[in-house]
Amino acid sequence: MAFDLSCLNPEQLKPVLDTEGAVLVTAGAGSGKTRLLIHRIAHLIEDLGVSPYNILAITFTNKAASQMRGRLEDAIGPQRGLWVSTFHSMCASMLRSYAENIGYNAKFSIYAEAEKERTLKRIIREKNYDDDLLKPAASAISSAKNAGFDPDEYAAAFRFQKDVDLICDVYALYEKDLKTNNAFDFDDLLLKAYYLLKNVPEAAEYYTERFRYIHVDEFQDTNVIQYKIVRTLAAKHGNVFVVGDEDQSIYGWRGASIDNINDFRKDFNCKLYKLEQNYRSSEKILDAANRLIKNNSSRIKKVLWTDRKGGDEPELFPAPAENHEADFVASKILSLVRSGKYTFSDFAVLMRLNALTRSFEEKFIQYGIPHKVFGGFKFYERKEIKDILAYLRIAVNPFDNEAILRVINFPKRGIGEAAQKRLTDYCAQKNRSLFECIIDVEQNPDIPAAIAKKVAPFGEIIEWLIVQADGEGLCGLMRGLVRTLKIDEAFGEDTDENESRKQNIRELIASVEQYEIANKGATLSDYLQNVSLYTDLDEMNEDEGCVNLATVHSAKGMEFRVVFVAGLEDGIFPVSRASSLDSDMEEERRLMYVAVTRAKEKLFFTYSNSRFMYGERKNTVASRFLQELGFGVQRRASMYGEYNESRRNAFAPVVRPAPPPSPVKNAAAPVSGIKPGARVRHRKFGLGSVLSVSGEHGNTYAEIEFEGVGKLVLSINYAPLEVVE
Repeated sequence: MAFDLSCLNPEQLKPVLDTEGAVLVTAGAGSGKTRLLIHRIAHLIEDLGVSPYNILAITFTNKAASQMRGRLEDAIGPQRGLWVSTFHSMCASMLRSYAENIGYNAKFSIYAEAEKERTLKRIIREKNYDDDLLKPAASAISSAKNAGFDPDEYAAAFRFQKDVDLICDVYALYEKDLKTNNAFDFDDLLLKAYYLLKNVPEAAEYYTERFRYIHVDEFQDTNVIQYKIVRTLAAKHGNVFVVGDEDQSIYGWRGASIDNINDFRKDFNCKLYKLEQNYRSSEKILDAANRLIKNNSSRIKKVLWTDRKGGDEPELFPAPAENHEADFVASKILSLVRSGKYTFSDFAVLMRLNALTRSFEEKFIQYGIPHKVFGGFKFYERKEIKDILAYLRIAVNPFDNEAILRVINFPKRGIGEAAQKRLTDYCAQKNRSLFECIIDVEQNPDIPAAIAKKVAPFGEIIEWLIVQADGEGLCGLMRGLVRTLKIDEAFGEDTDENESRKQNIRELIASVEQYEIANKGATLSDYLQNVSLYTDLDEMNEDEGCVNLATVHSAKGMEFRVVFVAGLEDGIFPVSRASSLDSDMEEERRLMYVAVTRAKEKLFFTYSNSRFMYGERKNTVASRFLQELGFGVQRRASMYGEYNESRRNAFAPVVRPAPPPSPVKNAAAPVSGIKPGARVRHRKFGLGSVLSVSGEHGNTYAEIEFEGVGKLVLSINYAPLEVVE
């Protein structure tokens, strides 16, 4: 693009031209803030004659920094000396220049997470602390550095935290180890750069003099140390320009502080500009977004608007259960694709928890919809899921050495790589399976007693599992396995990652329950074969792109023509822990706002009146956010059952699948001739027999028993089926 200020709207132009002093631009979703930043920097250089050497632009990701540099070059050509950088890259450069002033060598190493974890693991073992201290210690050390706390300060601030004395001991030893090895971790890059600016006058003078014009993108995502660095760099000239949207501050769990916006206004007595014109979404979608976010008190009031008047009203679909919810989304996507106006890449299904992707992944495979999980693994590829399934594989085939080695130390039993190698070497020498060795390990004089003592409990679990698999139902077996493995203890630390893992395992139990209900008398082998078909994804045709399945966090910054926001039940979105604190609830509402503002043309909300959670099927309560979005939803649990007209009237508006128009490539056409007793072929599952056919919601469904898969209920209108003569 060429540099031309005339392409800016009046809201954008005012802060671009206001170049002296502190400026805060609160930029609503889709309001063109990146264009604003590019043109402001170009204006400083081209119109005001400011040297690129005196300009700093900071953003959060390498990708964003690269895009900003590219767009600046397109506008005004390469600019020697201009710093467009991430926070971490900027701080690393500062430290390289002045490392010796704070007792380091300029050739210092930077520890990534793997090096950090290895160092902490060694320290913990040398101190004879429990291995389970590793993750809480790593998390606490990162939080401490982002807040600017040394070990003593962290101990004082969090004196009631579990194991805080041990964690701070590890923290102190870790810092000593880093110094000895002339190394920084990623959090150190920020903390030590701030220390440099505050304690080395030569460095402070150089950088505060050089950077006369400072720009910060995504300011709402800054943490305490990042804001302190910005404030220090701007101390001399005061020309600091920050762009952000407090309504999209959704990373409080990783240290981002929404208070930085209020502190900036107070510390700099800044000028405030609002960008409220949205270039992404239709008017009806923005109306919903504005209705929602006005319920937050910790914000600067703004109202998004657009020239794109009208548009489709956002729609709500309440489902009896999660499989119905996924069925609605799949059929709606196929209906819109068949219209010829959309391709699969135009769609996103957003959710609060990644555990909810499972029912959508399975339904998309059933209907032949190409899809990907954006920013994460597909459900059956997640580590904790593969671990639980490995136990089930052992129950069916105890001689599966790969499965045994996968879970011999899950949950942690202190059976490390050295002990595992000792066992596998012994088995190779004696021509025995691992299973045979493990079940009588304590009676084996060739295995060291220390190893045998740790392995024996694992052997007992395997023997118990084999016995249970013979007599227990599938869902009962799965629940019993999760209890026996003490999964809640294994993932006991209160972190988002652990909660996500536990939710994934609960969702796996739900999948077993659904399979068992649909396939009475099915064996564990049947179930594992069924799962294997959902993990073999080679057949997906991605020529026309994929539907995106994503958590809202991972979708921030993206946009789609059509968005489904799924799982809108209290306890899921908002998450259950948010109910106790207003600040947590406001962050959940901001997260919903981000989800809503990803949509350009069409927006759908879905929830289930019943969901399998915490080991049992429960009635749910519709998310409080639905009322705030403008839907007349009765916020009480509804009895599980079929749709009916009185039920429909309790929830408005309600969307029902419509018969599709003509088919296009990748979308299966409705099949005629499907009736009870007919033989059909599915693109993924092969041959099957039609057991029954029924009509519902303008759609026709068939219950089909597939060989090696079991029973599935599929829409004849959408499933990739053909009648076999």
